[in-house]
Amino acid sequence: MFSQTTGKAKLDDVIRILSELKADLDASKLSTQQRQKLLEQLKVYGRSVDNSDPIFTQDGLQTLGRYAFEDSTTAASQEALRCIANALLLQPKTRQLLVDLGHGPHAAEKLKSESIDDEFLASRVLFLMTYDADLDYTQLVRENRLADSINAAITRHAKRYSNSAQRKSQEYTQPMELMALSETLKLLFNIIYFHKDLASHFSPSIPNVFKILVRRGIPDPPLASPARDLVNALLNLDLEDTEAQQAVFPTFDQKCNAQHLINVLDKSTVVYPQKELDDTIAPVLTLIRRIYEIAPESVKKEMEKMILPTPEERDKPIGKSDTLSSRLLNLSTSALTPNLRGSISAMMFELSHKDPATFVQNLGYGYASGYLMSNNIAMPEDVMQAHASMDLAQGIPVNSITGQRLDKEERVNEEPMTQEEKEMEAERLFVLFERLKATGVMDVQNPVEAAYRSGRIEELPDDSD
Repeated sequence: MFSQTTGKAKLDDVIRILSELKADLDASKLSTQQRQKLLEQLKVYGRSVDNSDPIFTQDGLQTLGRYAFEDSTTAASQEALRCIANALLLQPKTRQLLVDLGHGPHAAEKLKSESIDDEFLASRVLFLMTYDADLDYTQLVRENRLADSINAAITRHAKRYSNSAQRKSQEYTQPMELMALSETLKLLFNIIYFHKDLASHFSPSIPNVFKILVRRGIPDPPLASPARDLVNALLNLDLEDTEAQQAVFPTFDQKCNAQHLINVLDKSTVVYPQKELDDTIAPVLTLIRRIYEIAPESVKKEMEKMILPTPEERDKPIGKSDTLSSRLLNLSTSALTPNLRGSISAMMFELSHKDPATFVQNLGYGYASGYLMSNNIAMPEDVMQAHASMDLAQGIPVNSITGQRLDKEERVNEEPMTQEEKEMEAERLFVLFERLKATGVMDVQNPVEAAYRSGRIEELPDDSD
C-alpha cells in the first residue's frame, strides 16, 4: 500500500521517482522489483494532476515512454503504459507531446501483442491520441498494420463467444476482457470517424462484432459496455459492402442481427428513464435504419412486423398499448427526447416504404401529420378528406386520426348539438382548414366552402329558431 503523500511532499517524491527512473535507463542498477515499485507509485501519484506536474512534461513522458516501449519486462512496461494513459486522459496537452516523441508507432506495435492488458493499454493510448494531436493513423495502418492488429484483437474476443453455457459464464463477464474489447472498439470507431477512407480496412471485423453482440445476449441495462461500443462500431463500418452484407444478413438466419437490435431497442425503452433515452438509444435507432435500408425483402417485412403497430393494437387508439411501437410513438412526441423525435418518425416513415398514405394508415394521422408537414410531404387529397381508412390486411375500418378500429371505439351518448353549437363548430372547422391551406404544404379544399358552393348550405332567415 502506497503512502498518500500530498502537497509539496508529493511533488518532491514525483521528482525523485522520475529522476531515479531516468538515471536507471542507462545505468540499470535497479532490480526489476524496485523499478516496478517506483512505476506503481508514480501511477498512483499520476491519478491526480495536483503536484504531479513533472509527469506531464516532455521529459517525464520521454522517461515513461522508454519504459513503456523499450523495457523487456512486461510488468514494468505495463505500469509505464498505465502512467502514460492516465497522463493523456488528465492533461490533453500530453497527447501531442507523446506524438512528438515518436511513440505513436510504438503504441501501434504494442497492439500486436495478444496480451489482454497490452491490448487495453495500447488501445486506450491510441484512442486518446485521436483527440488534440496530429498522429497519422493512415501511416499507422499502412506501415504498422494497425487495422490488422485491431481486427485480430476483435477476432480473439469473438473466439471466446461459443454456444457453451459454461464458457459463457466463465468468460463473458471477465472485467479485463470486456474493458479491453471496449477500448479497442472505441479506437476503431474514432479512426473511421476521423478517417472515413480507412473504413474498408476494418470490414473483416463486421461478422465478429455482430457475433459478440448477439451471443452476449441482452445485458441489464441493455446498452451496458461493451454493448454500446459494439453498436457504435457497426455505425461506422461499411455495412453496404457486398461481402459485409453476408455478415449483416447471415445465410443461417438472415434476420437474426436485425431482430436482436430491435429487441435491444425494445428493452431499452423500458429500462432507461425517458430523459436518458435521447442519447442512449439514438445509435441503436440509427443502426436499425441503416440495416433496414439495405435489407432483403424478407428481413424488411420482419422488421416492419416487430416495430410498426400490429392489428391487435388497434383495439385501442395507436400509442396506448404497452408495446415497442407505442413507446416509440410516445417518445416521438415527448419534450424530453428532442433528438429522438425526428429519428423515430423518420424510421416509421421508412418502414412505411416512404409512402404518405401507408404512413398514415400505419400510425394514424395524429402521429403522422407532424412529420409530413415538417418535411413538406404532401398528403393525397383523398386521404385527407376521408373520415376513416381501411386496414387492408384485415378489411376492418379504422379511424384515420387515431388508428383505432371503428368497431372498438367507445360509444359516447351525448346530447344533440344545438343549432348555435353546430354553427360554432362549423366556424371553427372553417378557420382550421383555412389555416391549413395557408401553410402551402398540401392542396386541400375547405369542406364548408365546398358545401356552400354546391348549394348544400343555405342561409337561414333572421327569425329562424
